[in-house]
Amino acid sequence: MIRFRIAALAGAIAFASLGLSAPPAQAGKADDTLNAAFALEPEALDTYKIAGREGLILARHIYDGLLYKDLDSGEIKPALAKAWRFVDPTTMEFDLREGVVFHNGAKFTADDVVYTLNTVLDPNYGTRFRIAVDWIEKVEKVSDFQVRIKMAKPFAGAVEMLADALPIYPAAYFKEVGSAGMAAKPVGTGPYKLTEMTPGIRYAFERFDGHYAGSPKGKPAIGKIVVRTIPELNTQFAELLAGKLDWSWRIPPDQAARLASRIQIVNGPIMRIAYVGLAVNAKGKDYPTKNLLVRRAINHAVNREAIVKAFAGGASQVLNAACNPKQFGCAQDVATYAYDPAKAKALLTEAGFANGVDIEMVFAAMPRPVAEAVASDLAKVGIRVTLNEQQYAAGVQKWRAGELPAFFTNWGSYGTGDVAFIISNFFGGGADDLVQDKEVIDLVTVADTAQDRTLRQENYAKALKKIADQAYWLPMYDFNINYGLSSSLVFKPHPDEFARWWLSSWK
Repeated sequence: MIRFRIAALAGAIAFASLGLSAPPAQAGKADDTLNAAFALEPEALDTYKIAGREGLILARHIYDGLLYKDLDSGEIKPALAKAWRFVDPTTMEFDLREGVVFHNGAKFTADDVVYTLNTVLDPNYGTRFRIAVDWIEKVEKVSDFQVRIKMAKPFAGAVEMLADALPIYPAAYFKEVGSAGMAAKPVGTGPYKLTEMTPGIRYAFERFDGHYAGSPKGKPAIGKIVVRTIPELNTQFAELLAGKLDWSWRIPPDQAARLASRIQIVNGPIMRIAYVGLAVNAKGKDYPTKNLLVRRAINHAVNREAIVKAFAGGASQVLNAACNPKQFGCAQDVATYAYDPAKAKALLTEAGFANGVDIEMVFAAMPRPVAEAVASDLAKVGIRVTLNEQQYAAGVQKWRAGELPAFFTNWGSYGTGDVAFIISNFFGGGADDLVQDKEVIDLVTVADTAQDRTLRQENYAKALKKIADQAYWLPMYDFNINYGLSSSLVFKPHPDEFARWWLSSWK
């Protein structure tokens, strides 16, 4: 899971110190350099070891995958593979492009695909997210420009994973330097090549003029990119206003509103959602959340509309299904739970808890004020919540061990617009499934392993209906991001949280 480390809800900006009276300059347009900033340090640039969006954004400018997903159309397009097909339910064949070269001049062939993927699927390599590669059994060379992927299991998300999430490295160089070498001096076939790096601090890129013809990423309009880590948001805002910065993101709503008159503020929805998981089959623990009436009471007790308005804003919306509406298969025809404290109290009484009930709720990767708002609403109907803030890894460990009745966090589906990357994780029978509903598991399994999109939609819809009817989750809301841009930059946000600077241009 790629975590979304949300910026703390800050107070008012000291606008006088930011020079608001001065008009913004043209930032990097004059020397054709897009100047961008992250608050968090990008990780080392071996894509397979990266968890955070910052490092992955940089990596996608350096590397290419076999396929590419155009999020504007939803179409999967050929990238390093010019064509692909399913030979059978567990075998895919790819015809590779000829004439592609890496940044170091090496020529791209089937050997690069075979060595890269076979290397990273080995558990000893330490690929950060096993879901990305554990569906692959092995990759075979058919000819210099054709490869075959043998799947370990039928996996409907295979094409999505191959669309830029599994980049191809130059085999000879990768063999020589390994993961550490790729991270220290990354070499890919992407639209930009890295020319300078101070790890975690500053990265400089130049447009790669050798980027292959026909690439779905196209030829970038902007010649250079410089990315810096600037932890203090106020410093980023000052540089935006002074014309030293062209791009910033994850700007809190209150700051975005105040900056909007001086710089471009663009808001966009993202794939990530907030939710409260409720333990039903919690390793034998007798939590109140095992009771359907209690779970339904929890859903009716929380004023999600007010929480969204107060803390999320922008394009965020209350969710009813256990997925993001922007994802394929996220059926919306499910049971809904309106904010109704009286009904929540009645359900608790019916469940045998007229005097209320006590539960612990761990929250991770969510702002404390939001968790406190949820706990406050629950307290009003007699559900007394003990809040326990944890780092995400620690919270997940407690959840998987069955030590929690409720877990409040967020999930980004690996930035992938398919419910296979959310429902399967939490309701497919795996470690994060503290429900273990056999009917839901069977429906999800059929959908996850089918290539027929209609069949997948039908089975996911049935699963989502039961998940909502049984109130296995308290879905909260989807997230949105505010971007701050210089007046001269054209930038379009996408819901997978990957900035595509290769699509940007100057006005």
